[in-house]
Amino acid sequence: MSTIPSELPVPARARSAARAPWLNERVQSILLGVAFPLVLVVLWHQLVVVSGTKLVPTPYQVGVMMWDFTFGGIHNDAFSGTIITHLLASMQRVYGGFFLAVAIGIPLGLMIGKVKVIRQMLDPTLSLLRPIPVTAWLPLSMIFFGLGPRSAIFLVFLGAFYPILLNTIFGVRSVDTKLFEAASMLGCDGSKLFRQVVLPAAMPSIFNGLRLAHGFAWILIVVGEMTGVPTGLGSVIMDGRTLSRTDLVITGMIVIGVAGFLTDRIIVAINNWVLRWSPQHHG
Repeated sequence: MSTIPSELPVPARARSAARAPWLNERVQSILLGVAFPLVLVVLWHQLVVVSGTKLVPTPYQVGVMMWDFTFGGIHNDAFSGTIITHLLASMQRVYGGFFLAVAIGIPLGLMIGKVKVIRQMLDPTLSLLRPIPVTAWLPLSMIFFGLGPRSAIFLVFLGAFYPILLNTIFGVRSVDTKLFEAASMLGCDGSKLFRQVVLPAAMPSIFNGLRLAHGFAWILIVVGEMTGVPTGLGSVIMDGRTLSRTDLVITGMIVIGVAGFLTDRIIVAINNWVLRWSPQHHG
């Protein structure tokens, strides 16, 4: 006599149990990630109200400014509804400098990490230049490239270049020598050895450098746009400071933060796809 099973089959139960911890962890991560900023906003509001300061706007006032900056219709000034114009201008400069740093930093880092003569020749000079703050290059950038976006791109490039270069060098230098021995035994040498052993082994470190450099690129866009550009989020922040409009300054800061966060998630997704063979490196 056949009976209807009252429970899920064992494989189905196992799959469900395997998914449950991941879902719970994901939900917890989202809730904690949302809760902390909300706590900061509430604390910000309370501190402004208690102190009675007029120099720092409340979250509501910043929200109104953010709405006007995005859609217009409230202040109806030069900044109303201009978020796309300023965001696109800043992104062109951020990614112009960032991709230039990628194009130079990764190949140079691979060569320095692999070729001893190049490392001995370039390492002292790079170690000398690296501690110089990007802001110190601001006057020279305006002399070299003039006022405008090219100076901003150069400054972003400088800030993004060294994290990419150093992490690439570290990734190549930290490749386990046993991998070379195993590859040689399998007949892998020359450029094939570099492509199939060195580069994959260095990729986790290279992606760490890319994420660091990407963050620095967004940080330095404010400095870069101090070079006389009429548009850009850094330009908006500087105008807000000049006009004593703190709500505009904070709005520009928030837009930079959100743009940097969302684009960082893209890098993390690419990292997870490229390094899907290495679960411990998932962001």
